[in-house]
Amino acid sequence: MKIQENISLKPFTTFGIDKKAKFFARVSTLAELKSALIAAKEKEFPVLILGGGSNILLTQDVEGLVIKLEIKGIQVVKEDEDHLWVEVGAGEVWHELVMHCIAQNWAGLENLSLIPGTVGASPMQNIGAYGVEIKDVFSSLQAMDRDTLEIHSFDGESCQFGYRESIFKQALKNKYVITSVTFLLAKKPEFRLEYGAIQEVLQGKGVQHPSLREVSEAVIQIRKSKLPDPKEIGNAGSFFKNPSISSNQFEELRVLHPNLPGYPSSEGVKVAAGWLIEQAGWKGKRIGQVGVHAKQALVLVNYGEGSGEEIKKLSEKIQDSVFEKFGIQLQTEVNFI
Repeated sequence: MKIQENISLKPFTTFGIDKKAKFFARVSTLAELKSALIAAKEKEFPVLILGGGSNILLTQDVEGLVIKLEIKGIQVVKEDEDHLWVEVGAGEVWHELVMHCIAQNWAGLENLSLIPGTVGASPMQNIGAYGVEIKDVFSSLQAMDRDTLEIHSFDGESCQFGYRESIFKQALKNKYVITSVTFLLAKKPEFRLEYGAIQEVLQGKGVQHPSLREVSEAVIQIRKSKLPDPKEIGNAGSFFKNPSISSNQFEELRVLHPNLPGYPSSEGVKVAAGWLIEQAGWKGKRIGQVGVHAKQALVLVNYGEGSGEEIKKLSEKIQDSVFEKFGIQLQTEVNFI
């Protein structure tokens, strides 16, 4: 492991923001991770753990040590007649894992195709799409305590999963580094096709009894039609969470906005943040080098030379206008640094 100085983080984040890390290290083993954390502790550097860089917005240079987590490996650690327990290194690219599982005919992750980022971030965010969340396919994870450097195991209950939430974003934020995740996958698929346009895309292709790959390809087609490729235009996918409001507030808003989409959630009714942003007039709007994507209002984009500060200001303007129009406070999915 080598600690470098004054490294641009532009190639390591999907927004493509040119901010620097005062110190930077790539780690591919537990021993290297431990060494990096020890070095940071000895020099009293703050630490930022970086996976795929797909869920952060850099608004300033990072004064401490950025650790790029590249721990790899995919192995079946247990199986029975119907299921497999697959342990995956935190540094594996998420979509590559999904493709590997489909090639092996392991079911459960196909609806999560093409989500950017790495495996280590998946339980932290409880990533989800098209009716499936990480908590649905999660068995356990291993994480290193940043202070003691000991490895601890967390089951699903310990992770306290919520909508795009986990204990690692709340009570245990910045206290652990997730090093591996074990998923519970199925040998016989039970497809979730009722969300989004999956069924419609499959029918359009004349597919009545889909395979894992066909479901994945349908998801990929839908995502590509709505979401820009970070390699072509800087973005972090969905910038805002879909908010939950009370049933009473939803019914009151439906009087004024009959087309307001919503569906029941544990907190009341979950409404579509993208719809709210579009109705507030932001879809496709550009301010200088940053803007709101023309096809999906949930996505904020960097057209090339935009700054993190400009994107942050844009997000705040969107939050203010949505609150003024609907009385709903949007929360960001993206983490500001």
